[in-house]
Amino acid sequence: MKKLEIIIRPDKLEALKSILNSHCIGGITVTSVMGCGKQKGGLTSSGPKGFKGLKVAGMNLLPKVQAVTVVDDEEVAEILNIIHEKISTGKVGDGKVFISNIEDAMRIRTGERGKKAI
Repeated sequence: MKKLEIIIRPDKLEALKSILNSHCIGGITVTSVMGCGKQKGGLTSSGPKGFKGLKVAGMNLLPKVQAVTVVDDEEVAEILNIIHEKISTGKVGDGKVFISNIEDAMRIRTGERGKKAI
């Protein structure tokens, strides 16, 4: 199992939900976050436009959405390809996906473990 931490532009959340739903991934946690990458949230001609950020210590923190889900190992590559196809604008600020190994999972209600729990 892999945990995907997907950080994207807020207006791309519906597209992400559609991608995950099409792969029968029902579990997702979404949080509103703020952040920046290498460009420090710079709103240049190649960067994101129309976002109001929070200027902190030389960084412009931009609004983002962080979605976290756990998927089977076999699904990761296909999901990443589709996320790239459907969510990328080709501009700075599109976001990132962080992939981590998940050792185990347990559904609290039933005690089910592993793939059954997700």
